[in-house]
Amino acid sequence: MNKYQMIRTLFLFIFTLVALPAHGEPVNMLSLQEGAVAVEIPPTYGGWNAENLLDDSPNSGWACESGTIADNVFVFELVEKTTLDRFEFDNTSVDAEGAGARDVLVEVSATTASSGFSPVLQVSLADKTDKQSFPATARTPARWVRLTIKTNQGSPEWTELFSFRGFGEKPAMTTPVNISGTYDTSYSQFHVRQQGTALSGCYEYDEGLLNGAIEGRVMKIAWQEGGGPNDRGPAVLVFSPDGKSFRGFWWNQANSQNAPDGSWEGQKISTEVGSCPHWSGSVGGELKKKLSSEKRARLYGILFDFNSAVIRPESKPVLDEVLNLLASEADWQLTIEGHTDALGADTRNQTLSQQRAEAVKAYLVAGGVAATRLKTTGFGESKPVADNGTELGRAQNRRVELVRQ
Repeated sequence: MNKYQMIRTLFLFIFTLVALPAHGEPVNMLSLQEGAVAVEIPPTYGGWNAENLLDDSPNSGWACESGTIADNVFVFELVEKTTLDRFEFDNTSVDAEGAGARDVLVEVSATTASSGFSPVLQVSLADKTDKQSFPATARTPARWVRLTIKTNQGSPEWTELFSFRGFGEKPAMTTPVNISGTYDTSYSQFHVRQQGTALSGCYEYDEGLLNGAIEGRVMKIAWQEGGGPNDRGPAVLVFSPDGKSFRGFWWNQANSQNAPDGSWEGQKISTEVGSCPHWSGSVGGELKKKLSSEKRARLYGILFDFNSAVIRPESKPVLDEVLNLLASEADWQLTIEGHTDALGADTRNQTLSQQRAEAVKAYLVAGGVAATRLKTTGFGESKPVADNGTELGRAQNRRVELVRQ
């Protein structure tokens, strides 16, 4: 995709249901999906960008500038301070003999991106081997992670690495003030409204629409335009603590299991949401449009704990939008579908998806909707909409859908 196509292609929000890890459940916090970003990058070969190390894919990677094979230093910023207990590396996909990273040093800091670092891992990697896993030598709180690739496997010209992961307990997420408003971005302006954890919006090109959810400072979205079937895909954007700016990455749906197709930065220019002729202006309005025209809609911004069917309190605003919709459309009957990713046993995922669908129904019935208007079904992991091999895809597969009868 060239830069002109990138300018034409903005974003509709994709990530629907967010299942949060349970206490103690290890999460790869060194992931674009979890809001990690590179803040210091060594000289790099064109297109083999540092963010490729954080995309959870063993097929896309980083490569040094020709000849600068030793002592390449990266600094990655985590979205919140946490303790990383284990690190993992991929280098099977190197395309130059001897180019795979070998001796690496990992240090962490809770002070700044340039000071306060202490070592937590120093190890030699095997050549052409994925998922090389090593425990941290110290449990040190981290907000920044510094990776130094000291040597490679013998190439005089190239050093490459394809994934760098850091696993730990997911920290509590600090949410900025309401992000609703108008943003001036790398490509054009977009308008977004936040309702609880759900997001809806538009952008001013080719009937662009945005839908998704926010968790802490991480906005997980999908973009869609009025063109062909490939004019859509996911994006992950990380807000500054004050909610006034963001940076992140986007993918075309057909390429969402690989490196990002582009970066995206934005600055808030107004707290006024604004509008587009093709956007209803709210989460409920977009649900109504989808259910009216297509009789199916994904329900964005519903949060459950990992392996649980208990709805989190921050999901109330989006569920109240469904209550208002059903009150205004008294003859509508809906089936609530639950879907999971492929992690865990098939039978457990089937049960969990059914329980989550029933939890949504119970909320709506408690809000005054007749139980006879609502059916539930759980599909478990049987109907994925994205690749379960990456966290980006798994986040899309964890979802609730409404189907109008």
